[in-house]
Amino acid sequence: MVSVPDSPLDASLAGALGGRTASALQKAFGLRTVGDLLTHFPRRYARRGELTALDQLPLGESVTIVAQVLDVRERTMRARRGSILEVRIGDGQGILTLTFFNQAWRAKDLVPGARGIFAGKVGDYRGLRQLAHPDYELFDASHEAVAGVGDQQAQKWAKQPIPIYPASASVASWQVQKSVEVLLDGLPPIGDAVPASVRSELDLMPVSEAYERIHRPETDRDHLTARDTLRFDEAFVLQSALLQQRALVRRSAATPRRAAAAGLLAAFDAALPFERTGDQRLVGDEITRDLEADVPMNRLVQGEVGSGKTLVALRAMLAVAESGGQSALLAPTEVLAAQHLRSITATLGPDLAARLRPTLLTGQMTVAQRKKALLSIVSGQAQIVVGTHALISETVEFFDLGLVVVDEQHRFGVDQREALRKKGATPPHVLVLTATPIPRTVAMTVFGDLDVSTIAELPKGRQPIESFVVPLADHPTWGGRIWQRSAEEVAKGRQVFVVCPAIDAVTAEPGDPPGSDPAPGDDPGEGDSDSPAPERASVEGVMARVPTIPVLDGLRIEALHGRMSSDEKDDVMRRFAAGDIDVLVATTVIEVGVDVPNASTMVVLDADRFGVSQLHQLRGRVGRGGHPGLCLLVTHAAADTVARERVDAVAATLDGFELAQVDLDLRREGDVLGNLQSGGRSSLRLLRVARDGDLIGLAREHAAELLEADPRLDDHPALAAAIARRLDDRGREAMGKN
Repeated sequence: MVSVPDSPLDASLAGALGGRTASALQKAFGLRTVGDLLTHFPRRYARRGELTALDQLPLGESVTIVAQVLDVRERTMRARRGSILEVRIGDGQGILTLTFFNQAWRAKDLVPGARGIFAGKVGDYRGLRQLAHPDYELFDASHEAVAGVGDQQAQKWAKQPIPIYPASASVASWQVQKSVEVLLDGLPPIGDAVPASVRSELDLMPVSEAYERIHRPETDRDHLTARDTLRFDEAFVLQSALLQQRALVRRSAATPRRAAAAGLLAAFDAALPFERTGDQRLVGDEITRDLEADVPMNRLVQGEVGSGKTLVALRAMLAVAESGGQSALLAPTEVLAAQHLRSITATLGPDLAARLRPTLLTGQMTVAQRKKALLSIVSGQAQIVVGTHALISETVEFFDLGLVVVDEQHRFGVDQREALRKKGATPPHVLVLTATPIPRTVAMTVFGDLDVSTIAELPKGRQPIESFVVPLADHPTWGGRIWQRSAEEVAKGRQVFVVCPAIDAVTAEPGDPPGSDPAPGDDPGEGDSDSPAPERASVEGVMARVPTIPVLDGLRIEALHGRMSSDEKDDVMRRFAAGDIDVLVATTVIEVGVDVPNASTMVVLDADRFGVSQLHQLRGRVGRGGHPGLCLLVTHAAADTVARERVDAVAATLDGFELAQVDLDLRREGDVLGNLQSGGRSSLRLLRVARDGDLIGLAREHAAELLEADPRLDDHPALAAAIARRLDDRGREAMGKN
């Protein structure tokens, strides 16, 4: 890699602003360098001549507003010594009160008619909105006076956009603004990551000018055009880094793994009791070509729930086994790992299973079980190893690790995946599986260094699944019908899943992704502040209610959750799979991979507390046998809320790829990239995956052309520096582990 030159953007804030200011910015926002602060972009722009709709300010949130002082009054406190200064500010419609304790001197500045920017947390006092001890900065009174009489300069001043920055309780927006201005006043020239030829073709401004215009715009056009330039710059640097990493992986040497014409894989295919789908064959051929190459495979296989991803992975394991190599399948939970082992063993059949010795390794095995498994792995007898995070342990050694399969990659940190990959004497081939369909823009942004295969075609015989929303906010009495419908399915000889977002009233399933809880503002009771939100549904709560529900009398009902021991969880799943349990009340521990063909019904309680992809995954647990599936999405979320919109979207379609796009449109942007972005300062700034797909694609095309001509970036040091800055050593390592 070309040496990276020093850049003004890499300078420390302490040197540029002084230690006290730099410390405050680092503590509040994690900003450490000049580049960090310059990419702490304004969230919006206000004007001195406009006011803010105060009646729309949300309670409990920190806000930065433009407003005008209406009146000021001081009153003595009754309960203790001192006074309260109350300043009413308004926008012509709403009114907000500023409250200051024992600070009467502020009345000299906060005179009626004065305008300024005010920042604080919106509270409520006797039904009126207020800001207690807010920060503020008043506009220059001389400019305000002449702005109303038509002076051209004053009018320009009044209309000039004011950047409003993400702020905190300790650092106000205008304090950020002043720090940025200090940087801009002394900023040396910055090298452009985007080549001049590309900037000219796309009509982009130099990056130094873009920083100036986005932070100190004179007109709206200034900050809008600057944002366009910086958004492309961000996409171009990210895509260059991904493509460079992809090329780096392909320069590594791997052991080719070829299946013999009449070997294990051929025997396995001949014994399959069904015909592979067209997509399974196509993806299988892509994997075969990868495995036969002398560079490591680095492929992502995405596909609908039940589309046959595990079969595709198993065929790859057989190809590796023919050369004496081992395959390791990393699963996110012990339940899923055990399920994978049983499924693989059964699919292989007794003869192949005896030859390949599929072996399980999890954290809750006994010492004797673990020793036996470790010996089988290190000796090479176990040619297929299935496990959880226990596979990553330093005590685990492979004889010849040829293939790493990561199931449900979003459930693992990049460090965990890399630790397993390093156990190969030579770089092993890597196959990543996900049942969460990925929109094209996310695939380009998050998995741009991977080859992506898609299995969209479902195997023949999959039963349809009917999905219904049960809106308890609108129809509270429908709750009883949930249990009645479940009992009807059991009476037909079928089984039922009941999924809760928590183990007890306050505890989510250990290891669950953040999406299992509603995002801020997506509370089930959103839009209905007069009604307290109902207690979160939990496994323990449902199990406590079961004896009080007459229609469930006599049914065999048991619980499954992450606090249970490995043996307990395995025992429950075995008995449920054998038909000895009628209703399984569980957390998302059954979200992926669990296969019980006789289960026909999925009831998801508090469905609005799950993400779109989670709900689609859960629904995929039913309809896998000869019976049509039924999915009841139970929610207290009010209509016209984002929480309810998620649930309605899932009920409206079975198309996982359509839901993936809906999910992308509904989700907070910061949640899209998952573990790719290591560290708070490597997340996206201006780029929006849901919106900027065409821009990302364009940036990728230009980055590919540049890297083809200059793979080491010898002639593009500014781009090399930008990649190093955006993805520090930890970030670059993280990208290589995806």
